[in-house]
Amino acid sequence: MGKPQSALLQPVRVGAVTLPNRVVMGSMHTGLESHPERFDELAQFYAERAKGGVGLIVTGGFAPTFAGRMKDEPGTFEFSEQVKDHRKITDTVHGAGGRILLQILHAGRYGYHPAIVAPSAIKSPINRYTPRALNATEIEETIRAYASTSRLAVEAGYDGVEVMGSEGYLISQFLAARTNAREDEWGGPLEKRAQFPLSVVRAVRATLGSGPILSYRISALELIEGGLSDDETIWLAREVEQAGADCLSTGIGWHESTIPTIAGTVPHAAFSEATRRIKSAVSIPVTASNRINLPEDAERLIADGAADLISMARPFLADAAFVNKVRDGHPDLINICIACNQACLDHYFTDQVISCLVNPRAAREGTFSDLPAQRSKRIAVVGGGVAGISAALEAGRRGHHVTLYEAAPEIGGQFTLAARVPGKEDYGRAVEGFKRQLANAGIHVRTGQRVGIDSLGRENFDDVIVSTGITPRLLDIPGADDPRVVGYTSILDGSVKAGQRVVVIGAGGIGHDVALFVALGDDHKLQSVEEFEERWGVKGKATPHPAQRTVTMVKRSAGAFGRTLGKSTGWILRKELKDLGVRQIGEATYSKIDAEGLHVEVQGRAEVIPADTIVVCAGQVSVRGLADELEARGQSVHVIGGAALAGELDAKRAILEGALVGNQV
Repeated sequence: MGKPQSALLQPVRVGAVTLPNRVVMGSMHTGLESHPERFDELAQFYAERAKGGVGLIVTGGFAPTFAGRMKDEPGTFEFSEQVKDHRKITDTVHGAGGRILLQILHAGRYGYHPAIVAPSAIKSPINRYTPRALNATEIEETIRAYASTSRLAVEAGYDGVEVMGSEGYLISQFLAARTNAREDEWGGPLEKRAQFPLSVVRAVRATLGSGPILSYRISALELIEGGLSDDETIWLAREVEQAGADCLSTGIGWHESTIPTIAGTVPHAAFSEATRRIKSAVSIPVTASNRINLPEDAERLIADGAADLISMARPFLADAAFVNKVRDGHPDLINICIACNQACLDHYFTDQVISCLVNPRAAREGTFSDLPAQRSKRIAVVGGGVAGISAALEAGRRGHHVTLYEAAPEIGGQFTLAARVPGKEDYGRAVEGFKRQLANAGIHVRTGQRVGIDSLGRENFDDVIVSTGITPRLLDIPGADDPRVVGYTSILDGSVKAGQRVVVIGAGGIGHDVALFVALGDDHKLQSVEEFEERWGVKGKATPHPAQRTVTMVKRSAGAFGRTLGKSTGWILRKELKDLGVRQIGEATYSKIDAEGLHVEVQGRAEVIPADTIVVCAGQVSVRGLADELEARGQSVHVIGGAALAGELDAKRAILEGALVGNQV
């Protein structure tokens, strides 16, 4: 008797449509929505996920009006002339066997342009612009605009629409007393504040008719003062069902909330109970979302009745074939999302097209070839960090015979170290997945083996890809040879245990990670949902974790600490270090190290920082001697990752370089 089919693969009825499985690729802004001339790329991006087996795709948000745009650029779906451009997307997705909804998103006061509008002229704390309050006539016009965009979406071939009603956008702004101070029929008690979203749903339902899907994205948790309570959310869910929605897709938190919702510090499926509450109150399907990236978690939520469908957005950046791998009985081969946000959210916030750190093919599908190489080569990849792994997998995909060498006992490099940092545990899961993918691809992996030019020469390789990485930069001041001075690798790999008073030299990403690691203690464990809720005040007052050590960070440069951290995640790490009492000293000159500690001078004032352990996180130096030797002998060599540029240990760049070289070699 075979293994029972995954709960994720069960068909489900949504309105008049039966979806083949329970998995939804949730909406995310790609940075292409405002560029119709690049809709071919957007279509290819979605089609790859359709081919990968996902049951339903939801696009990034399109605004129903000019004022509702996210940014000061095109991004609306208002006119009949736009239908032909959207046809590129729907025809391609349907040709790949998929279904796709258009998300209608009015940003309200979250729009980053001067024309923003909202229920009331109340400025968002995350926006420099103050919105203009809509008048009653404009509110009616906006409701009609939602309906008009729905009509255009169906004309363009979409299988329906999703009305974005969560995460602090316009509909949320009408619902919350925090942002709705109106005294007319659109404000006051909840029943009046809810008239806008309910009118939108009714208008969209009337326009769509009974065939296309109408999904409504609802905030299962608001996570802000002045937002809806749990009971009010349940009331709203029932009202939205009565107004004509076919399903409810849950979102978590407003963008201005000071509680993390999708970063690595959030436990897996942390908000599933909020989804369960909504599901128990309505009869239409309910979709769970946020920090669900593992197939076993998604399956559990369906099997135990917490949700009817699972929405995963970033996991489909990490692996377009997520569902097919589950269907084929190989969930262990899924390239999992590590919740780093570095190439997805951070790209969008810095006006770049999104991609994925662990899968640089995402939104670059046209850049990579899946055709067999013209000639199958013998290729060596020296260095089993993430750059080398990426190169080996892509070269193997093209049909080359690949051998991956790694001097350490295990592959993974800096990712293995990162996995020890609180909130980055999924990096370790990613490495385990890489190991299985390499084995499945037939890549020969030789660990614990440091190779040189002679041994490589004997193997007669056609190409050698050198990804030998970096070595940490040493401290060059008197006393730097003190045994209390250690490199960050020794702290993170556990070979050195920090003392009670720790000084971290350097304030880049590694310095911040090490400060968090030592402050929380060496025996920290993955947070439970209850611990996370207590730490961040999900259900009441926040109770930060106590520090296990006294930690001081020191840097030479001027300016605030953490400027190089991720745009969407850096605030979390900065807050954690502040709550842990980590002291930060900038513009310091390092004088010497002696028995008293680290001597520094700050703005002309001398200070001694007592230290039992001094951790050096002051940059890296490329290790590329082997590449230079090979090039001197005339070997075809490609240098990638840290070996090419030590920099800030940029894994995003390293993995992309590896993938491009491996695909094109």
